[in-house]
Amino acid sequence: MAEPKKADGKAPGAKGGGAAPGKAGQAARPKGAGKAAPGGEPQAPGKRASVSGSTPPRMRERFRSAVVPAMMKERGYSNPFQVPRLEKVVINMGVGAGKENAKVLDFATADLQAIAGQKPVITRAKKSIANFKLRENVPIGCKVTLRGPRMYEFLDRLVNVALPRVRDFKGVPPKGFDGRGNYNMGLKEQIIFPEIVYDKVDKVRGMDITMVTTARTDEEAKALLTHLGVPFREA
Repeated sequence: MAEPKKADGKAPGAKGGGAAPGKAGQAARPKGAGKAAPGGEPQAPGKRASVSGSTPPRMRERFRSAVVPAMMKERGYSNPFQVPRLEKVVINMGVGAGKENAKVLDFATADLQAIAGQKPVITRAKKSIANFKLRENVPIGCKVTLRGPRMYEFLDRLVNVALPRVRDFKGVPPKGFDGRGNYNMGLKEQIIFPEIVYDKVDKVRGMDITMVTTARTDEEAKALLTHLGVPFREA
């Protein structure tokens, strides 16, 4: 004789509340979750955007087409890879008032980001100095390191646009080399860059620019930067 059904119309042993879970204590996965792409392989991530767009930097093309052959002929290099090249450019902006007012540091960071086209990092004090009222790990500035296309684009704007806008400009000093093929120079105003809107500047600030090259001597580094268009002051 068949067993009579219950009043709610469900089969014996069935539990209420929709779909049954796969394992005890685990919630049911949503439909379609965790599925792989067609073919049994996971989907590949999207292609990252290019740093400088489709147009190559003008300064890099000039280095490859004109500077390398000229330096090989001038200095007697037998291999193009012997020619020194620009490795990176570091821009540092010190903001001493940032230890008291964090908003000042925000203005400096925004200016440096507009100039370099890359988000800067905050630099902090490595140790406490009582005479300067400085405590350890307090933000005192910002810096940015440029490589590749952004490095060449910044150098192009610095040499051809920003430096000619300096009042009574006679060239950059040739004494900024450190003896290892790297050149350091300072700027007193950030408003010489066309990216900075003068009406929105809260305070005129300077910055230090370091050009790191693969040259072994200062003479090679100076020859490289001269061919790239850096206007050195005559001694």
